[in-house]
Amino acid sequence: MHSLMSFRHSIGFPSTAGLKLPRVSMAAGGPNASQVGRVGGQRKASSIAKSDGWWSRDKRPAANDPPIHPFMVETSDEEIQDLHARLDKARISPPLEDAGFHYGFNPEYLRKVISYWRHQFDWAKQVNVLNRYPHFKTKIEGLNVHFVHCKPFAAATGQLGKPLMLLHGWPGSFYEFYWMLPLLLTIQDDLAFEVICPSIPGYGYSDAPELEGFNTLDAARVFLKLMERLGYSEFYLQGGDWGSIIATNMAQMKPDCVKGLHLNMFPVSNANLVVLLSLLLGSHFPSLVGFSQEDVNRLYPYIQKNVFSMLRETGYLHIQATKPDTAGCGLNDSPVGLAAYILEKFSSWTDPQNVHLLDGGLERKFSLDDLLTIVMIYWTMGSIVPSMRFYKENFKEGLWKREDARTSVYVPTGLAAFPEDLLHCPPLWARQKYKNIMSYSYMPRGGHFAALEEPQLLADDIRQFVAKVEALKK
Repeated sequence: MHSLMSFRHSIGFPSTAGLKLPRVSMAAGGPNASQVGRVGGQRKASSIAKSDGWWSRDKRPAANDPPIHPFMVETSDEEIQDLHARLDKARISPPLEDAGFHYGFNPEYLRKVISYWRHQFDWAKQVNVLNRYPHFKTKIEGLNVHFVHCKPFAAATGQLGKPLMLLHGWPGSFYEFYWMLPLLLTIQDDLAFEVICPSIPGYGYSDAPELEGFNTLDAARVFLKLMERLGYSEFYLQGGDWGSIIATNMAQMKPDCVKGLHLNMFPVSNANLVVLLSLLLGSHFPSLVGFSQEDVNRLYPYIQKNVFSMLRETGYLHIQATKPDTAGCGLNDSPVGLAAYILEKFSSWTDPQNVHLLDGGLERKFSLDDLLTIVMIYWTMGSIVPSMRFYKENFKEGLWKREDARTSVYVPTGLAAFPEDLLHCPPLWARQKYKNIMSYSYMPRGGHFAALEEPQLLADDIRQFVAKVEALKK
């Protein structure tokens, strides 16, 4: 999904005439915990309406408290045979000489991926990998919601973990977190986690909405109901991409339940005078406007690193936010097309310099088994179309016009800024929305798919943030 809301302002900021601007310090300190809930001397809303919804064509039952039941990922010989037959018939265009990934997924390297997929990739084996952790489903608002639920490794000795929900984005899935899970489930410094990884409805093994309108606010409400059904009155949240917006919405809806919010993507939707002035002056007078040297390095030259890069990277966004079913029907019918469409993002969103490479740098950070497992979750469940529709539902009225875009977040917040992510949001800008930032980390390496690229770095940052929040209670 990357920094969708910021794209609007990378093209041109709205006029600030008539704005009642918050009194946010231009120094690096910004508002502290004692200022939470009050900005510029005026009380701000700390929560948004939770409302309700129903997303199935079936009639809503009078009572709606169905049980949670175990779920296993399965496959069949027929499923694999159908895949192989389609791979055998793939038609690949000839590549341009030395084009790398500048035109998208390189056809020459795509042939290698197809060959590996057809002759070496073992989907049945990967299904066993997926089932390594316990899966469950439960019906919420007419949708069977899938989630992975892991107890801490120390649970047998009575050590309780801190409840933590991990939220994925597009074109990812719950599987992105698999290599980080052991790092979170292990007790370290008297801290371990009980982890819940759901699939966004329309993604992975969660049902797709059958009615129009399902957006991040609805996903947030569904996941709050999931946590309530699991018996958690307080919990931590972590998210990137769409997951960051869903997690933010959850914190806005039920701030009393969210002990802490940790994000590795945190765009600020509405520009104000603070953002405008810092952007104009930041490259020459960074300390004056509250920028660090690292902020300057990541932001400037602004046009090149933000406007031009976003124009290159957002073609998919415009398709999915307007006519998702048109492109989606082709992707849903062709495993090769689906793989090229998804894996190209794992190349360019991991490191923009990967466009110069014949293989897009994909195997520098990932294994083909992991990448193809992500593709197979979309392929076997036919979830690419509903996952693309999620963009249209969220952009119908504009993310920046919604109530959540105008509502600040006051729960303790930890932010991890990875250097190769698509857009950089300095602490000064982040504070325009997140009013209680307890941790801001300039990560030393990594891009958009942080949990899969750098699981140790992300797990360590989550741990240090939660430890700070827990220390407040002692």
